[in-house]
Amino acid sequence: MPNLYQDQTLTLRDLRFHYLDWGSEGQPPFVCLHGGAQTAHSWDDFAPVVRGNYHVYALDQRGHGDSDWAPDGDYSRLTQCEDAAAFVSALGLSPFILAGLSMGGINAITYTARYPEKVRALIIVDVGPEIETRGRENIQNFTRIDELDSFEAFIERAHRFNPRRSLENLRQRLSHNLKQLPSGKWTWKFDQKRLGTGGRSGIGPEGLWEDVRKLRCPTLIVRGGESDILTPEAAERMRAVIPQSRVTVVPGAGHSVMGDNPAGFAAAVQEFLLTLG
Repeated sequence: MPNLYQDQTLTLRDLRFHYLDWGSEGQPPFVCLHGGAQTAHSWDDFAPVVRGNYHVYALDQRGHGDSDWAPDGDYSRLTQCEDAAAFVSALGLSPFILAGLSMGGINAITYTARYPEKVRALIIVDVGPEIETRGRENIQNFTRIDELDSFEAFIERAHRFNPRRSLENLRQRLSHNLKQLPSGKWTWKFDQKRLGTGGRSGIGPEGLWEDVRKLRCPTLIVRGGESDILTPEAAERMRAVIPQSRVTVVPGAGHSVMGDNPAGFAAAVQEFLLTLG
């Protein structure tokens, strides 16, 4: 089966960025931002569902996937917000729908607060100003490993970490997120040294409440029913301060909602999109 997307690259702010263009020229734009240690392919289950009605773009954010690493180690949410602004400007996107998971959700909130005229609607996936420490530590422990002997060893480790995913699904996703070293071993593509446990201070939710309170566009807050990152109470507190917002819970999903329960996530988002008119 041929790919429904095209691999594209742009140079933005002196870095080379890779993104997936899912086509549908002439349709309203829809921009997707992945979570930390992930890639644009995190949206591979979702993009085909909506590409008939939207022109979907999924960006490899700096330090991830096939985009350049930041030579100065700057992965702050404000810097990644400006990357998104440069991306939108380079493609000449009209007011668009913006979706982001985890780190991408933090960046999406930051962008929308600073460029409200650009965002038609916002979809925040399993993240907010209040993040559970236990969930963050679980993710950090999973991504901390530097090298493993084989690609399949990473698949087995990923399946133990998240048994909701099939082995086939994990192979597809991690094929874009791993690289083989000259030694024959395998490792992550993302900038692990600076985005790992020692270098995450710039991409966390610190100060995010101020930006959440600035949001005015229609907003969907999606929480995984089994998430260890965003609690029901934290999601509700966020909803309470965003005027045009709603919370939806996707059952059978942990933090990576759109991959854990693709059908449930797509249904929730499509229901929200229908309210936009």
